[in-house]
Amino acid sequence: MIQAYDPRTGEPVGEPVAETSDAEVDAIVAAAALAFGAWSAFGRRAEALEAVADALDARAGELAVIADTETALGGERLTGEVARATGQLRMFAAVLRGGGYADAVVTPAAGAAPELERINSPVGPVAVFAASNFPFAFSVAGGDTASALAAGCPVVVKAHEGHPVTSDLTAEIIAGALAAAGAPAGTFALVHGVQAGLRLLRHPAVAAAGFTGSTAGGLALARVCAARLP
Repeated sequence: MIQAYDPRTGEPVGEPVAETSDAEVDAIVAAAALAFGAWSAFGRRAEALEAVADALDARAGELAVIADTETALGGERLTGEVARATGQLRMFAAVLRGGGYADAVVTPAAGAAPELERINSPVGPVAVFAASNFPFAFSVAGGDTASALAAGCPVVVKAHEGHPVTSDLTAEIIAGALAAAGAPAGTFALVHGVQAGLRLLRHPAVAAAGFTGSTAGGLALARVCAARLP
C-alpha cells in the first residue's frame, strides 16, 4: 500500500492506495497495445485532448486542494500548474490540427533511384513516470502524457508515491474525458508502485518511456531500458 503524508504535519493524507499487481500491469499494457491501432487512427485526437483540458480546468480548485495536502505546494501555485498542464494539452491539440508534426517528406524518383517517402509515425504504448514536485505539469496530465497522446500513442502513467490520491483523481478525470470523446478503451491508464513501474518499463509491448526527475532516477530507468531484450 502507498500512503501519502502531509509534508507540513507528517500526518497521513487520505486512505492508502493499493500498489498495482504484476497481473494488473500486464492487463493494462495489453489493453493499451490493443488500443494503439484505433487511437493512432482516431481522427478526433485534437478534440479529445481539448476535452481532457476542459475537464481538468472544471475541477482545478478541487485538484489543487487535494494536491496541497499531499505536497504543501500551495493552492495558488497548484491552480496555476493545472492551467499549465491544460495549456500543454491545448497546445498539442493545435499542433495536431496544423499537421506539421508529421514532418512528411517525399523525394521524387530520379533515374534509377526510387521515390522515397518519410513521415513521423506513432510507435505504440508509452510509459510515463510522474515527477514528485510537479503533480500536474510533469505528472499524470503533464507534457509527456499530452505529447504521447497527441502523437497517437496510448499512455500508461506510473504515479509518483508522493501524491497518489491526486494522481488517482487526475487519472479518473482524464480517462472519463477521453471515453466521452470516443477514445478507445485502453488509451490511458495509471499504475502505482515501484515494482509496477519496473514491470511496465520492461514490458515488451511498451515502445517508449517519458521521465522527469532526478539524475539518479533517470539513470536507473535507463539501465532497465538497456537490459531489455531486443
